[in-house]
Amino acid sequence: MFGLIPFNFRFRGKIRRLFDLYQCFLSHPGKGLHPTQLSRHTGIAFADVVRMLDRTPELFVRLPKRDGITRYRLTSAMTASEPEAVEQFLKASARRESLVFYAFAAMVLCLLLIVAILVAPAL
Repeated sequence: MFGLIPFNFRFRGKIRRLFDLYQCFLSHPGKGLHPTQLSRHTGIAFADVVRMLDRTPELFVRLPKRDGITRYRLTSAMTASEPEAVEQFLKASARRESLVFYAFAAMVLCLLLIVAILVAPAL
């Protein structure tokens, strides 16, 4: 059923891992990091790291390839922000996605309720 939802959750359920990636970039200031380096430092699977880096352009930016290697950095807004502000941003984004999910679930339940009300007198 969740494959029918026309959006994917970029922040919901991923706050801790995104913040770990952010902290990894802070511990290596001024450097562009490859996803394998991030994966080693954070302990997150390589595929998940690449997926999170590509899906969150608000936090991470892809650098032009140099020697055929793709590297990522923090956006300038996130570099200038304090870690507490970034954590609040992540929580607010996850909360927003949760509200969208709950609204979608409520619409589906209301639709099923309407169908049940319309079909019940015919039985």
